[in-house]
Amino acid sequence: MTQDPTTTDPNAEVSVVIVDDDPLVRTGLSLILGGDQGITVLGQAGGGEEALALVPRLAPDVVLMDIRMPRMDGIAATRQLVAAPRAPRVLVLTTFDADELVVQALQAGAAGFLLKDTPPAELIEAVRTVAGGRPSLSPSVTAQLISVVAGSSPAATEDPVATRARALVETLTEREREVAEAVAAGLSNTEIAEQLYLSIPTVKSHVGRLFTKLGVDNRVQIALVVRDAGER
Repeated sequence: MTQDPTTTDPNAEVSVVIVDDDPLVRTGLSLILGGDQGITVLGQAGGGEEALALVPRLAPDVVLMDIRMPRMDGIAATRQLVAAPRAPRVLVLTTFDADELVVQALQAGAAGFLLKDTPPAELIEAVRTVAGGRPSLSPSVTAQLISVVAGSSPAATEDPVATRARALVETLTEREREVAEAVAAGLSNTEIAEQLYLSIPTVKSHVGRLFTKLGVDNRVQIALVVRDAGER
């Protein structure tokens, strides 16, 4: 998982609610997260409707939300949770790294996503990343997500959007534009550092400025601005 551009406090206390219709998945996630000294699993829900009742009562920092569930899926539940007072950060779960539903979840307000086969250490890092107020998006599938959005959002090619995107890109320095294009290619901070001969802290600093200058809050949105501006 990618951390942008600030660092995660490994000692911070984080509370979590797990939402998944598969009890074995809930148990596995609970064991992994509960094994971290600073993470507390407050509860589990077997579906979206149950989550809407449980989460406001427990007030967790993070909700791990399965994206495919019967009756109420993770997208509908996420949309309602993030619109509520004291909204938690929602990290959606998916089995497929190119699932178009992931894009819909991000548009619904999710702070990021991870795959269900994510290694335990990366799962813990992702939870801490979103709890700290930063998005957690897998660099390996960013390009695929952009492709899904491009195919499902014809309005993205309309002139007003392109004009705005070009104006935003023109505010970037040459180096910031290079970093933005690398992000659009789906590269991680480490890969960008290697490609542009920069240190990782420098790359993180550039990504942070891109968030501010482009008015976005995750790497997928950076990539969309680059695409709409015709830079790729």
